[in-house]
Amino acid sequence: MPQVVSHVLRLLVLFALSATAWATVPASQAASATGTFKLAIDPKVSLQEAADSMRLRANALNLKLVAELPLSKQVEVMTGEAQKTITIFQFCDAVTAKKLIDLNLDFSIYMPCRIALIEDAQGQGWLVMMDVNTDSIAREKKLSKELKAKVEEVRAALIDVMKAGASGDL
Repeated sequence: MPQVVSHVLRLLVLFALSATAWATVPASQAASATGTFKLAIDPKVSLQEAADSMRLRANALNLKLVAELPLSKQVEVMTGEAQKTITIFQFCDAVTAKKLIDLNLDFSIYMPCRIALIEDAQGQGWLVMMDVNTDSIAREKKLSKELKAKVEEVRAALIDVMKAGASGDL
């Protein structure tokens, strides 16, 4: 367990450092390529049902769940205090990931694709992911039409996964 706590602490430091780095990027540059895609989870759907639905839908769409990070559980262990749910799901289309990294190492920062399941202060569940502007990325990184189409397909699959989670669609 100490190794897990150490890993979580390293992740939190990396998140803090990345937030500081993004704060120094002019808004026009940061907004040109990424934003946020967010869906509220239907109040009739439990957070566990949302998570189960996402796992099942991702599997059906050939997006492999490569990691699941229960951050709120780690914070509970570290602080001894109950926490609202924060779980990061990491999905991957390995073949597309490999093609993108072969084209440009910079693509590695987007991988694996992450969807956060978060319970806000009022108990409302949310699904949140980085929303990449595929047109901007395709132009900037000079993607072929085929690879751009594949990136758009992965993005659409992630949104489908989120919609399944938000509605509890098993």
